[in-house]
Amino acid sequence: MDLLTPELNHYLRSTQRPTLWLVDENIQLDTAANPQVHVIGNRLDVIERLQAQHWQAQFSDFDLSAYAEGHFAQVLYRVSKEKPVVHYLISEAKRLLATGGSLILLGDKGEGIRTYARKAEACLGGVRQERKLGGDSWCAEITAAYAPGTCPEHQDYTALRQVCSDQHHQYVSKPGLFGWNKVDRGSALLIEHLPAMLEAPLPFRGSVLDLGCGFGYLAINAAGPESRLVCTDNNAAALQACRYNLNQAGLNGAEVIATNAGDRLQPDFELILCNPPFHSGFSVDGDLTDRFLHSAQRLLAVNGTACFVVNQHIPLERKAAGLFADIVTYMDSGQFKLVRLRQPINRQTRGPS
Repeated sequence: MDLLTPELNHYLRSTQRPTLWLVDENIQLDTAANPQVHVIGNRLDVIERLQAQHWQAQFSDFDLSAYAEGHFAQVLYRVSKEKPVVHYLISEAKRLLATGGSLILLGDKGEGIRTYARKAEACLGGVRQERKLGGDSWCAEITAAYAPGTCPEHQDYTALRQVCSDQHHQYVSKPGLFGWNKVDRGSALLIEHLPAMLEAPLPFRGSVLDLGCGFGYLAINAAGPESRLVCTDNNAAALQACRYNLNQAGLNGAEVIATNAGDRLQPDFELILCNPPFHSGFSVDGDLTDRFLHSAQRLLAVNGTACFVVNQHIPLERKAAGLFADIVTYMDSGQFKLVRLRQPINRQTRGPS
């Protein structure tokens, strides 16, 4: 049983003071919007869901620069998966909280909640109180004091930085997106075998969609200046890094669009590339693969090709059955599978009856 959601909902319902709620993908919600609460989050799907429920919610890479020092009496945060993100938001809470205000941290012991609570106490300079909610779930409340404190190192969270390179390109990225500091091995495998999968050389000269683009590795290595290139992701940090990397690679005409698995895009793409996520925060989410497959089916041109790379344990071929008429497992390395999909079933041209 999730014990963090009821606790978070309690704070959201009961607060009558100016409150900042920091959210990523680790939320469930059953509480009506509270006008005292401002919401900032880096996941488009989460923010759009909250906006539809009338919350004051903004999508950004946790850009809190619009808020003055001491603006809030309370900051609520269910800790994120990545340490630099948590450290950065603890440091920002110190700036944004009025003296005597409170930072409320929620999380499980295995997620580092108790260590984060101690770091927040050192940063905010106030008093820390912790409550065990049951199981491994904890709630920590840390008050903000006027005295200076030592805030945790967040690796200059807001800045892009060069993180990796290959024989063709250098890539910048930043904390806040999955696999931010390396070239994903599955993506590299897909690019290595993509010409053979397409039976055509790279760069691909038609229309290309990088579906779930991250910092843009697949797009940069598959497309060229003559391609019509669109990159999309729901993560604010990914979009920022992708735009920069595309410009550095000379792909200035590419579009970088915030969507939820391509939901705002229009067909028809001749090539779709996808390394779909299967984690949502701390949990494995099998539905994510289904969402990306359905988007690929909708967005692929009738005579187009979608090339997926997935972890070996994901039954992509079974999930794709009924969506594509031509499904080929091009390679199974024992860790990754390369799957080529053609003939989207609902896009096929019908012949004469």
